[in-house]
Amino acid sequence: MLKKWLSHPTIDWPGKFKQKLKTLKEGSLRDYYATSLPDGNNPIGKIEFLSMDFETTGLNADKDDIISIGTVPFNLDRIFLNRAKSWTVRPREKLAEDSVIIHGITHTDILDAPDLSVIFEQVLNEMAGKIIVVHCQQIERLFLERALMTRINNGIEFPVVDTMELESRIQHKLRARIWNRLKGGKSLSRRLGACRQRYGLPPYSPHHALTDAIATAELLQAQIAHHYDPQSPIKEFWQ
Repeated sequence: MLKKWLSHPTIDWPGKFKQKLKTLKEGSLRDYYATSLPDGNNPIGKIEFLSMDFETTGLNADKDDIISIGTVPFNLDRIFLNRAKSWTVRPREKLAEDSVIIHGITHTDILDAPDLSVIFEQVLNEMAGKIIVVHCQQIERLFLERALMTRINNGIEFPVVDTMELESRIQHKLRARIWNRLKGGKSLSRRLGACRQRYGLPPYSPHHALTDAIATAELLQAQIAHHYDPQSPIKEFWQ
């Protein structure tokens, strides 16, 4: 088993939520922050997570927007597909043709789709009380922050386990071992599909929000099973 991999200070997420709660008088965000989070000392093997993935019109959160969201709750033993959710939402700007090629969502698909302001409360309900799992936290954190600031003049904070960063740290530790250095170990791809391949997980078609959320949940299960003790406290993993 790998030892602790933290290089960042541990965040007291339950305490942070209590502080956020004091700044909000009413509304969906207040309800979100009012839902209790697991204590940081709880074993990761006892946590129910929510894997989440966005498809966006581009990578610039200042001008691009979310067009689809996929979520699925899971723990280290089971993925609850019967509780999976997905939404297609209408972006503020016209879809660029190059983004359509990537995610496959067309102008017709979003013609009758709601704006995120219509469904964001449903998304918050899924997130409430959960540790969010993503592959590359910059996308989900930044895009949801910007989207909510634009629509309700309030951002959002949430605890994240980032499987991309976790894999990076796993590979760094493996390369640091003497036998691997002697073999000239090279940096490996951190893309979701490449990470999954290292654990023998099956290939899925990329750039579909719900499929990628499921793929990310499976990846975290594999990472912990291969490299960590499920009794490790969740605070060693969340950011």
